[in-house]
Amino acid sequence: LEDGSIYQGYSFGAETSAYGEVVFNTSMTGYQEMLTDPSYAGQIVVPTYPLIGNYGINSQDYESDRIQVSGLVVREDCRLPSHWRSSSTLHEYLLSNGIPGIAGVDTRAITMRLRSVGVMMGMITLDPPEEALDRLKKLPRYDDIDFVKQVSTKVVYRWGSLCGDPLYHIVVVDCGLKLSILRILGRMGCALTVVPSTTSAEDILSLKPDGILLSPGPGDPDLPYLEETIRNLIGRKPIMGICLGHQLLGRVFGGKTFKLKFGHRGANHPVRELQTRRVHITLSLIHI
Repeated sequence: LEDGSIYQGYSFGAETSAYGEVVFNTSMTGYQEMLTDPSYAGQIVVPTYPLIGNYGINSQDYESDRIQVSGLVVREDCRLPSHWRSSSTLHEYLLSNGIPGIAGVDTRAITMRLRSVGVMMGMITLDPPEEALDRLKKLPRYDDIDFVKQVSTKVVYRWGSLCGDPLYHIVVVDCGLKLSILRILGRMGCALTVVPSTTSAEDILSLKPDGILLSPGPGDPDLPYLEETIRNLIGRKPIMGICLGHQLLGRVFGGKTFKLKFGHRGANHPVRELQTRRVHITLSLIHI
């Protein structure tokens, strides 16, 4: 890590170096979704759950068409997954995509350090630690890179309704779109047109949408070109934002954003309150 702390383990996936902002995720499952979520572009992810890879990799749980993370840090990687949908191991998946992983490290200690100090830049490497730290200091910082433009689609494409004739036509501005959002809206009867993050307001309106969705995405919401687009859409069509998209809407309406010491990255789980039988949607967080 950039503060000079070192965690030694063994390599899996691609035997190469990678750097990025080091963040932790408290989900107990969903490592395939984490790896392919564009919101993790430029980051090294540390799952807090100790065993990763135990149900393998399948052909359905992708959130994009490629691995988006820079690297993966786990306590233990499973080389013998057990699941009927599994088509490869986590190691094979990382290796085939050129992404390095490190296993056998104390992920609890890393998480506690990030929680105390805050997120830091870090590097997974086979080089001596002193060399790696020197290289890390010379590399661009996470907040200095516009990852939205890197992960956004370069072409307009359509995603059809799964319920026959569509009820609505939604234009989705791809700031780092997860495929699960398209799947859910498709099941709800929406026809979707996905456009690049740099698409102008007039070009979006020319598609004659019933509504506009601003997707999640990576990095800082200080994105003047997107704010300008949203400002020119306000009042002309219903608009919804998720995560980064929501922050961008807030900034357009005069809100201010700031970066937390560390992010709260987890997964939503339905939990039934037995006494009332009411179901709550909860976020999995871990207290250390």
